[in-house]
Amino acid sequence: MTGVATMAGQAPEDAPKLGDAVALADVAEPTHLTGIVLAAGAGTRMGTPKALLHTADGTPWLRRASQLLAAAGCDPVLVVLGARADDARELLPTPAGVVRAVVAADWSEGMSHSLRAGLAAAAAAAAAAAQTSTAALITLVDMPDLPLAVVRRVLGTSITPTSLRQAVYNGRPGHPVLMGSAHWAALTATLTGDRGARGYLVEHGVEEVECADLFDGHDIDSMD
Repeated sequence: MTGVATMAGQAPEDAPKLGDAVALADVAEPTHLTGIVLAAGAGTRMGTPKALLHTADGTPWLRRASQLLAAAGCDPVLVVLGARADDARELLPTPAGVVRAVVAADWSEGMSHSLRAGLAAAAAAAAAAAQTSTAALITLVDMPDLPLAVVRRVLGTSITPTSLRQAVYNGRPGHPVLMGSAHWAALTATLTGDRGARGYLVEHGVEEVECADLFDGHDIDSMD
């Protein structure tokens, strides 16, 4: 909000007053959310890349995850592919628009490379649109039953470039993760191999959002 010079202790006449929702909305910074679905792995324990799997009703896991983030207000939603990327791309919602594929060329070197690719694509998308992304909302493709209620709880009522929130289930860290854009470069510098973002999140005081009353938080690693 643009500052207005006033006498000490005196509010400017046009300053929004407590409870003045219209005025507050007019001066608030817009929130731009970017969704990131991590779906690059080979799915060794599953026997096939998870990006190619479907729910019992035939809905691709990729489509379920990307549409979930879109429903939460993310635009764009970046789906990070790797193993059998060309086949997986065919399962994304069409026509292309909010949901876009990103291929992590070095996906086989570990999860960190997929997350790196997603965050780099998020920054590039914001630059191309001449806007600043406030935060990224990150989830995994292998949580096809993740409900929108969990996503909304993690988003909360206020999102800023310094936000750091992670869904936890009975204290166990999980997804989604909300990561303000002020953290993207610093996090990327810490990512190696199969190391994810958890270490960075803990070090920087992540807000853990308990969601066990809404979902069990488990990702699906095998068909057993």
